Amino acid sequence: MKKPDVERIEEAVGEGPEARAQLPVAPSMGPALANLRAPHLHESVDRRAVFISAMAVVLAVVAALVAQGLGSLIHFFTNLAFFGRLSVQPASPGDNTLGAWVIIVPVLGAIVVGLMARHGSRAIRGHGIPEAMEQVLYNQSRIPPRMTLLKPLSAAIAIGTGGPFGAEGPIIATGGALGSLLGQGLHVTADERKALLAAGAAAGMAATFGAPVSAVLLAVELLLFEFKPRSVIPVALATATATGVRIAFMGGAPAFAIPDLVTPSGSALAFYGVMGVVMGMASVACTRAVYWLEDAFEKLPLHWMWWPALGGVVVGVVGWLSPRTLGVGYTNIEDILSGRFVGMAMIAFCALKFISWSVALGSGTSGGTLAPLFTLGGGLGSGLGLLAAHLFPALGVDVRVAALVGMAALFAGASRALLTSVVFAFETTRQPLGLLPLLAGCSVSYLVSALLMRHSIMTEKLARRGGRIPTELGADALGQALVRDHGLRPVVTLQAEQPVEAVRAWLASDAAGSRHQGFPVVSAEGVLLGVLTRRDLLDGQDAGVRRMKDLVKRPPAVVFDDSSLREAADLMMDEGVGRLPVMARDRPGHLVGILTRSDLLAGHRQRRENAHRRERGLGAPRPPAAHPA
Repeated sequence: MKKPDVERIEEAVGEGPEARAQLPVAPSMGPALANLRAPHLHESVDRRAVFISAMAVVLAVVAALVAQGLGSLIHFFTNLAFFGRLSVQPASPGDNTLGAWVIIVPVLGAIVVGLMARHGSRAIRGHGIPEAMEQVLYNQSRIPPRMTLLKPLSAAIAIGTGGPFGAEGPIIATGGALGSLLGQGLHVTADERKALLAAGAAAGMAATFGAPVSAVLLAVELLLFEFKPRSVIPVALATATATGVRIAFMGGAPAFAIPDLVTPSGSALAFYGVMGVVMGMASVACTRAVYWLEDAFEKLPLHWMWWPALGGVVVGVVGWLSPRTLGVGYTNIEDILSGRFVGMAMIAFCALKFISWSVALGSGTSGGTLAPLFTLGGGLGSGLGLLAAHLFPALGVDVRVAALVGMAALFAGASRALLTSVVFAFETTRQPLGLLPLLAGCSVSYLVSALLMRHSIMTEKLARRGGRIPTELGADALGQALVRDHGLRPVVTLQAEQPVEAVRAWLASDAAGSRHQGFPVVSAEGVLLGVLTRRDLLDGQDAGVRRMKDLVKRPPAVVFDDSSLREAADLMMDEGVGRLPVMARDRPGHLVGILTRSDLLAGHRQRRENAHRRERGLGAPRPPAAHPA
């Protein structure tokens, strides 16, 4: 092709100064603009959010009733197994008079749980929260319906026969299963089903402890992995509803009633912060011990169905030596926090409780981790506080505050649910003067745990299966970046009437602008007709007398200059395209740029720089980087 012809093509396709001018709007553009496919405006809440919230409230009532029923079921099996009576009245397995025969009871219960896991569902093994996390992350929040029956029943048998677990884990798992079941029965999206699952799980926790705010935070930190109005609102309404149902059944007293605390001194506050270092290391030790025991059971030449029975032997022997280690043990937590259970007897109890709980959990039976961790943390904190009060009385350490901080800090380090831990300790005791020590101790424990251990007690199991678990909640980098900051550049356009043969010759010339992968096609009036790729232009068919407009198969998908890169990325995915023409929203039809996949990657540049670039903050802000043409 002769050079003058190439120059004419360059002028026709819009290369040079003409390309920098914005295209005019013609009266005939109305129909064309109506066919444009553009991003939908994002709404944080809509009518669907109202519907899901209403379903969450109904779900919360059911979950709260199930929580009350599970508590009664645990009491039933406790009365039957340890006292030989048919009753649902509260009873502690530690009050039994079986003597050495008590060793058999946890073994029999564990055998039943093993059979249920073998012939019912293996998913009932474990403490519930990791299993719910797995369904949220990898199965679109779909929990098998049978879990709504098998999980609470297996947990009631395990705990009722002396298992050293809390009821809250199975209740959370059961509430999540109810939410998932409701979501599977309704015509909802995967995100809406996740919100229902989290609402059911949080309602279960709120109905157990009367702690609605910490239940919401637990759902955010361990299940939702996001903080969006359309998911948080249903969860919050569910926890409020479930707590109301709990009050109707059990009254409004705090879960752990302790004497009023006093304002901590500065030296005492410093001690509680330093205590967080010990609690963080203890949380790492607890987590590694549990999974070391799981690995040990995996190596046994015995079917996994019988592992809980072996764990039951340890539970029984420890329960014979220390009856208080059997069962839920919420009263043990209250006694430690109130200062009624202290000293060497308490330390010995916590050591035996740890052995019983870690072996039983490692064996794969059904039970929760929250109450045991609270017990162990409270005991360790109480011991540290008592030691400090004896050695350094001038610090003004309160043993009860130390126990409270220890309880929450051990859970914060083990679960990596920092805000949940702080608020939970406050809500279950109603002691506002404990908030500052709690914040200090839990934050330090969280820091130490994160430095020493990559995964938490909740996520280690999933990580071992090859899963990638979110550990941070951050703003969407693409949602904050605007198209006008990344996709405005001179656009090389093709004219609708331009012959295909001439454009192919121009592409083969390697002239400036001819190496792009996509080209907007515009009419003589400046109307955007579509976008053609190099593949469209070089498809091998005989060019003949065809024009550019003959190759356009569908109206263009466009993005506006004030749209976010997230909206642009969603539109690219929906349309199956790799580039989008950019239009000015206030001047429809004006083509001001083009956005490519590479621009989407560039949208992460600021996030990366904010995280890794170290610079002094004084002086004028650094201007944004120029975008290449």
